[in-house]
Amino acid sequence: MSDAIQPAEGLHGDQAAASSEQGLADRKELAFVAVERTRMPMVITDARQADQPIVLANRAFLELTGYTAEEVIGRNCRFLQGADTSPEAVAKIRVAVAAGEECDVELLNYRKDGSSFLNQLHLSPVHDDRGELLYIFASQRDVTDYRRVQGLEAVERRLLREVDHRAMNALAIVEGIVRLSRADDPSQYAAAIQRRVHALANAHVMLGRQAWRDISLEQLLRAQVEPYGERQITLQGPPVALSAALVQPLALVLHEMIANADRHGALSTPDGKIALNWSHGAEGGFVLRWTETGGPAPSIDRKRGFGFTMVPAIIERQLRGQADLDWRPEGLAAQFSVPARDPTSIFDVTAANDLTPRD
Repeated sequence: MSDAIQPAEGLHGDQAAASSEQGLADRKELAFVAVERTRMPMVITDARQADQPIVLANRAFLELTGYTAEEVIGRNCRFLQGADTSPEAVAKIRVAVAAGEECDVELLNYRKDGSSFLNQLHLSPVHDDRGELLYIFASQRDVTDYRRVQGLEAVERRLLREVDHRAMNALAIVEGIVRLSRADDPSQYAAAIQRRVHALANAHVMLGRQAWRDISLEQLLRAQVEPYGERQITLQGPPVALSAALVQPLALVLHEMIANADRHGALSTPDGKIALNWSHGAEGGFVLRWTETGGPAPSIDRKRGFGFTMVPAIIERQLRGQADLDWRPEGLAAQFSVPARDPTSIFDVTAANDLTPRD
């Protein structure tokens, strides 16, 4: 017959923070009641035995991990670790246990069924009167849902900031359009503003359908020239991805180019043609070439309207590119060089509100 298990000498519980005389008298049993009935998973390991096995685990721990009491008692807690458990977190636990110190760490653990959970682990050493480490108390808390909500809230905050930036950018451009648009007739003035705001709105809808992810340059061009069909406008170039920050200002540039061609250039006659060709830029980005033929020759004494005040301003000041406009006898030829941009960047609101060109 084996010897009966004897209590460890010199082991005393912590002093109660608050208790009555009856509470102190029943303290031992009440402690067991508290451990078993608490919703916080808890285990105690024996630091004196090899590999520090679990000697006590409460019901909440078994419910959290899916193991039975027989599968838990006598095992080191590392059986909860798995392929994606952080080595750094494990090393922190190992150092704290070896030193007999308290430790707080968050690590990925695994249940019996293989599912994972984020475990907020607290370790606390239990010493005897001589300072010898006897046990290690460990409490756990499943913080998986809490961290997931935190992540969603962080994403939501970033999204709200981005929406705010985009709204401010769009409103700044609209303010610039309203402030700088010119027409002798009020109805023409209103129509000009409406067309430009409509071009911005269409670009916004396109971005919304793409979940504000990158769209292709060809997709943007086709959306702008669709009313004229392929008979008068041809498009050719390699795949070029546009970040969301580029789409709205480029849509406004294309709108002004098409509106000018419709009123004064190649699209004002049935036989007029526009060739749109693009290529990759030298250091990222792209180069777009706009070539009109078959339309009326550009007027020698033409006045520079708001549309062609805004086009180079957007390309050069907002998008930090270069715009070259050449009114040849056979029609307008333009080249726009737009550098690559960080997909998360937003074009400059100040520049959007100042569409006047530099001398």
